Amino acid sequence: MPKHGKKYIEAAKKVDSDKLYTAVEAVALVKETSYANFDASVEVAFNLNLDPKQADQQLRGAVVLPNGTGKSQKVIVFAEGEQAKQATAAGADEVGSDDLVNKIKDGWFDFDVVVSTPQMMAKVGQLGRVLGPKGLMPNPKTGTVTMDVAKAVEEVKAGKVTYRVDKEGLIHAPIGKVSFDDEKLVENFNTIRDVIVKARPASVKGQYVTSLSMAATFGPGIHLNPTND
Repeated sequence: MPKHGKKYIEAAKKVDSDKLYTAVEAVALVKETSYANFDASVEVAFNLNLDPKQADQQLRGAVVLPNGTGKSQKVIVFAEGEQAKQATAAGADEVGSDDLVNKIKDGWFDFDVVVSTPQMMAKVGQLGRVLGPKGLMPNPKTGTVTMDVAKAVEEVKAGKVTYRVDKEGLIHAPIGKVSFDDEKLVENFNTIRDVIVKARPASVKGQYVTSLSMAATFGPGIHLNPTND
């Protein structure tokens, strides 16, 4: 078991580990128990009754949070011609083709999201070994392989969050910053929770969300009722 510092221990004393909090209660408590000396991120973790080894249970997708994440995302776009112009106009941080492939092959990774037109995926595929492990490979399920690159860039800049179930059946996702108004954090939480609940595979039996928690970057986890607000 990892040892926790004094600040964590003091913060954890404010959390009732036997209680399942509402979203409103959890947000207030996350703010109270965050002990970082910077504007920490707030993250939620869904423990789902999924078997990711099953093809239909490899849950993955994206959602635009109504109030953004509070983080500025750097977006690069693989596109040519008109799509390249549109991506640049939409605010992409870097747009290119072979030049961008070679830049990444040389070790450049100063970006958070990769968008590509379908036609460019053959070239992007050369980067699978370096982008894949970092979770940066464009994918149609997350809206990052598309002809409408301008929309993709705008959504990322507006606060689009991608999610993907890991091998343990967990999904982690940011919902904003500690400095956000309580109402905005709750609204972001409700948005991503509703999307994940609606994405429940038909083959899943029994309780789908087995546990749900919220925490700041530096702060204890707060358990929420997985079945309601």
